[in-house]
Amino acid sequence: MIHPRFYTLAGIVLAAAALRLVPHPPNFTPVAAIALFAGAHFAKRTLAFGVPLAAMLLSDLLIGFHSGVLFVYAAFAGIVGLGLLVRARITVLRVGGAALAGSVLFFAVSNLGAWAVGGLYPFTGAGLLEAYTAAIPFFANTLAGDLFYAGVLFGGFALAQRSFPILREEALPAV
Repeated sequence: MIHPRFYTLAGIVLAAAALRLVPHPPNFTPVAAIALFAGAHFAKRTLAFGVPLAAMLLSDLLIGFHSGVLFVYAAFAGIVGLGLLVRARITVLRVGGAALAGSVLFFAVSNLGAWAVGGLYPFTGAGLLEAYTAAIPFFANTLAGDLFYAGVLFGGFALAQRSFPILREEALPAV
């Protein structure tokens, strides 16, 4: 039997991924926060990576794919890894620090992809620098979205756990 905690976590991830489909300011999305949240809360690593990546894939089927999508998914997986590091002791400071690190990781990896496969920049060191420089104006929204949605996801789930003890990890059946 699958525990109600799993369904709750999966529902939260899918609902947050659906927010990519509604109008939003550029780069102000729940993408990194979803990955961080999943890494911190899913009991099994396969689910921590699989559920948010599946949610991203579903939303990308509607939004469309681009040449750098593998870089985006790699950054996303790296942010799940940051969530795994946070899971031992979830605090506001640790989640905020991981969200900041996730924003930087996403910026570095996704813009490397824009340079490597996007065809917008020369394939030189100067072209790589140009790709990162051109992306700087978007970083503020990325960071703001990551911090906002991490607060909503982690804070909302913490409140739910207080109200519904079955959602707590210690309520999981022994296997």
